[in-house]
Amino acid sequence: MGTVFSFDVRGGEPEAVRAALREAVAGLHRVDEVFSTYRADSEVSRLVRGELTVAQCDPLVAEVLALGAEAERTSDGWFSLRYQGRLDPTGVVKGWAAERAARLVASAGAGGVSVNGGGDVQLLGSPGADRPWRVGVSDPLRPGGLAAVVSAAGAPELAVATSGTAERGDHIVDPRTGRAAVTDLLSVTVVAPRLVWADCWATAAFAMGAREGLAWLESLPGVEALLITAGDEVRCTGGLGARLG
Repeated sequence: MGTVFSFDVRGGEPEAVRAALREAVAGLHRVDEVFSTYRADSEVSRLVRGELTVAQCDPLVAEVLALGAEAERTSDGWFSLRYQGRLDPTGVVKGWAAERAARLVASAGAGGVSVNGGGDVQLLGSPGADRPWRVGVSDPLRPGGLAAVVSAAGAPELAVATSGTAERGDHIVDPRTGRAAVTDLLSVTVVAPRLVWADCWATAAFAMGAREGLAWLESLPGVEALLITAGDEVRCTGGLGARLG
């Protein structure tokens, strides 16, 4: 998937956890084999070329396409499964794959699991008694600095995903034009229970811009967000304060 995944696992029976980790890592490699748009032999690449149908692909393809279609509906088209007119489920796959890997390891009995996929994080359980997971949110205007720290205290599962231009430049597309999104935002960080949705919503809100993006994020149940504009203005959803610390 062109990025680094890291695992932080606490508790559980060591052998069971190690076996689950091996399975989770193998699963991530399988996801890359199926979904990579950079590999000519991936199932998604073959699907785009018309060499396969969805029914002939790994069932994971239909699952991801269904999630993407739901994201398109919920965002009124601001999230898209297409790039330059071609099917491209990349915007769904990374968050979905990281969340899937985290749940697999947790199911083996781990008391706390954190999976970081390219800076987007799925948290399950806790790292220890009375110790919540905490995730730093990078400041796009101050390299190496933090704009906020998100705490998972009291939440059995929490995800943090950021979309923006600081790390990868203008890579987020406006689905209406097919070109790089013209926006007053530098970054959007979304906090939600599931990483697959946090990642999708951050991408869609970034393309919308600060005013429309913030209003839309406020309307989503269980979702909080931090938006940073090019003018160094910070905007937050009403309940984000309860998640900072």
